[in-house]
Amino acid sequence: MSRNFDEEILDNSFREYNYGFDVVTRTYLLQEFSMYFKVDTDKVLEVGSFDGSMTELILEYFDKVDVVEASSSMARIVKDKFGDRVNVHQGLIEDIQIQEKYDVIFLVHTLEHVTDPASVLIKLQSMLTPEGKIFVAVPNANALSRQIAVSMGIINYNHDVPEGEAAQGHLRTYSLDTLLFEFRNIGLETIASGGVILKAFANFQMDAAMSSGIINKHYLDAANELAKKYPDFSASIYAVVTHKL
Repeated sequence: MSRNFDEEILDNSFREYNYGFDVVTRTYLLQEFSMYFKVDTDKVLEVGSFDGSMTELILEYFDKVDVVEASSSMARIVKDKFGDRVNVHQGLIEDIQIQEKYDVIFLVHTLEHVTDPASVLIKLQSMLTPEGKIFVAVPNANALSRQIAVSMGIINYNHDVPEGEAAQGHLRTYSLDTLLFEFRNIGLETIASGGVILKAFANFQMDAAMSSGIINKHYLDAANELAKKYPDFSASIYAVVTHKL
């Protein structure tokens, strides 16, 4: 079945596509990832940019970034927003032919959207320099907020893809064990993994709490420290992977 990526990025009656809390999550993810960066030499690719909110954070660490974005409308927005600092390829990573080799590839909140995760990861592996790394993050099936939603009857089970997420192109929901299996399955080596921000509220509730001042950066920092102890319960899970060592 063909997909309309411009429609998948729209808000629906169940959920928004992008919350303010999503940007917060990406900020903490980049803090975890940054220890592996060599910003003076790294060639960078971001797969799945949406409106450029992640791209903007990446550009705080790197001067330029290549971007692959499936949505034509979002690709234009990203190009207009960042100009010469980005080189945008519009289309699916599965289809686009890029000869460049990259030191850093970001796949943040994208793997859950792709039709065949193994084939995408194999292609990205082929685009890595010998010491290059892929930085992957996905929403966590076992997040406390999600488990509460299951107990409330809002979601059927932790790994379920409810209607609102399916309408926005989610094809699966990962936990840490199923995410790490994707890499083992194709021979990628995981050199780091974990979670960011332990949370008990849904994203729209987090947005409301942050905007009202109930939750501040001090709280978020503490919740992120707890996620390091209990990654299975965190908002998003991540892995840093590379060629088989």
